[in-house]
Amino acid sequence: MNTMQSEEIQTMIERGLPGAEVQVTGDGRHFDAVVISEAFAGKGLLEQHRMVYATLGGKMGGDIHALTMRTYTREQWEQANTQTEGQ
Repeated sequence: MNTMQSEEIQTMIERGLPGAEVQVTGDGRHFDAVVISEAFAGKGLLEQHRMVYATLGGKMGGDIHALTMRTYTREQWEQANTQTEGQ
């Protein structure tokens, strides 16, 4: 089993969701991703996560043991950061 690098996962998500802003961190098997994409507009959280998983093909459960993700539209991301800064 190969270990994945954060950069590889980031590239796969960016290719699968053109125009997305993606940040991935991890230790080779467990990863955290923040994905900002207008493709998420009007979609529920589960559908957004399915869209991200689809970009990773067969890597989930194999090379990628666990992926925690937070998905946002640009507007949601800006609102989340504004609230964080105000605290």
